[in-house]
Amino acid sequence: MSSRILNRFDLITVSLAIGILAIGLIAVYSATYSNGLDLFYKQLGFAIFGIILMIAILYIPPRYISNFSLWFYIFTIVLLVLVLFIGKRIGGNRSWFSLGGFGVQPSEFAKVATVLMLSSFLSSEEKERSIKNPFTFLKAVGIVLIPVALIMKQPDMGTAIVFSSFILPIFLWSGLSFYALIAIISPIIIAALAFFKPEYFYVALGITFIIMLLFRKKLYLTIFLTIINFSAGYSVGFLYSKLQPHQQTRIMAVINPSSDPLGTGYNVIQSKVAIGSGGFWGKGLLQGTQTQLKFIPEQWTDFIFCVIGEELGFIGASFLIILFLALLLRFLSNASSSKNKFLGMACVGFASIILFHLVINVGMTIGIMPVIGIPLPLVSYGVSSLLSFMIMLGLSMNTYRNRNILN
Repeated sequence: MSSRILNRFDLITVSLAIGILAIGLIAVYSATYSNGLDLFYKQLGFAIFGIILMIAILYIPPRYISNFSLWFYIFTIVLLVLVLFIGKRIGGNRSWFSLGGFGVQPSEFAKVATVLMLSSFLSSEEKERSIKNPFTFLKAVGIVLIPVALIMKQPDMGTAIVFSSFILPIFLWSGLSFYALIAIISPIIIAALAFFKPEYFYVALGITFIIMLLFRKKLYLTIFLTIINFSAGYSVGFLYSKLQPHQQTRIMAVINPSSDPLGTGYNVIQSKVAIGSGGFWGKGLLQGTQTQLKFIPEQWTDFIFCVIGEELGFIGASFLIILFLALLLRFLSNASSSKNKFLGMACVGFASIILFHLVINVGMTIGIMPVIGIPLPLVSYGVSSLLSFMIMLGLSMNTYRNRNILN
């Protein structure tokens, strides 16, 4: 009996999720200790509710989830429109609804809805739904661009960028060729490298050209894509020169926080001090000077990783990252073992979102990634973020439970 239960219940995902949640609650407790524990108790309450929600999603039949995807997607689009008119403005962004003392951010749930909608669209058995079909490709891109455009109007650049993290992995999973993938992402990479140093631009352009030749596609196509890559890299300097001085200052502060130590670069500098001072073992819970003296404003949100780095040290921070990596592998394992194309594709999308959040959030706290307001999944304080990731976990568990069911 017990073996049968374990065969249907994804105990690994539950264990990893609870481990990450526990570390997050400890960090939120410490970061909010001197301000009262109201935020901690809210996070604890919604963590418990999130676990219940995760378990409930586990038992929903896959066909119901697939059929519900379109309505969930439409519902979040409606919310993204409404928030532009009646949403609460916080930090210059109109991206929140205020409900009963809680802030609800519809863009967080739009991530889940868009992944489900895209997976449902591409998992159809109809031949015209193949990602290799240009019209299907454009429709799939359109599914993602609609919420992105609305989120950009808020404006919330960080959340909008998150949507780019899952579109290509889902496309690859659904059959997009690696040649097409390189053609899509190479202009972006080359443009970024050209901004940092011209030498990087020319080296990347040459490497990309050689890689494209190895695919043995028609020469004129390879030359055409190389021209696009060259144009993308060459235009970066021109576009940068057209920006206003304050916009250029913000960009340079992302690359070099010390160029604006009291402005845009302040949080990053203080975060690096906190993590560095934690050493190997950490200073101990409630003993971090940077954390307890509030050198970083509202560090229980996007910069919560520096609390973990300072008070739990390299050991605690590394353990948290290991839990995340194990969780990502579990998502991919559930995706690969599932006979249900829709759920498998959704798991790939969710894994991509979690990985993107992890890399950007940890990266910005140690100064190697831009500060774009990305929370650390299941760790940062935030009702909408927490519940959206718990929904992803529930859907991954559902994939494991129904891995032998086709639809």
